Amino acid sequence: MPHLPAISGGEAVSAFNKIGWRVKRQNASHIILKKKSVRVNLSVPDHQILKTGTLRNLIRKAGITVEEFIVLL
Repeated sequence: MPHLPAISGGEAVSAFNKIGWRVKRQNASHIILKKKSVRVNLSVPDHQILKTGTLRNLIRKAGITVEEFIVLL
């Protein structure tokens, strides 16, 4: 399994934007992303550094692999 880099919530949102996820709203310290063809929303914490498990879970919910996500960065 590839190593995920330490990134911020904003960097993760930028990467997800590249594959069609759009900011729906922001609740306190979480940015909610929505994609038209997917029923699941992504709730990205707006932190300076995302925990590895949280980032992996977001990638899984987005329906992409870790390798694909790393390319988006």
